[in-house]
Amino acid sequence: MRHEPYRPILITDARQSQDDQLRSRKLRYTVMMGVRVGCLILGGALVAVDAPLLAVWLPVCAVGMVLIPWLAVLIANDRPPKDEHRLMSRFSARRTEEIPPRALPAEPAAHRVIDGEP
Repeated sequence: MRHEPYRPILITDARQSQDDQLRSRKLRYTVMMGVRVGCLILGGALVAVDAPLLAVWLPVCAVGMVLIPWLAVLIANDRPPKDEHRLMSRFSARRTEEIPPRALPAEPAAHRVIDGEP
C-alpha cells in the first residue's frame, strides 16, 4: 500500500470562521428577501399603472415572491463545502487504522485469587 506524503495545511487554506460564515449567510438572505420585496413592489406598481403585458409580468413577479423565500432559506442554511484534502485525509486515516477485535478472548487469563480467611 502506497502512502501519500504528508502535506501540511497552510493558514491560507483555513476555513472561514463561524462568525464570518454566519455573517455572509445573513447577508445573502437579506439580499434575497430584498429582491422578494422588490418583486412585490414591482407587481403592485404594474397593477397601479395598468402596464402593457400585465398578464405576463404579474406571474413572473408572483413566481419570484413564492420561490425566492424558499431558495433564500436553502442558501442561508447551506454551509461551505469541505476541502478535498481534508476529506481525503479523513478517509485515508480510517482505512489505515486497524479494527480492534470485538470478541472476548477465548481463554480467560489466570488471575490470583485472594481469600479473606488465612
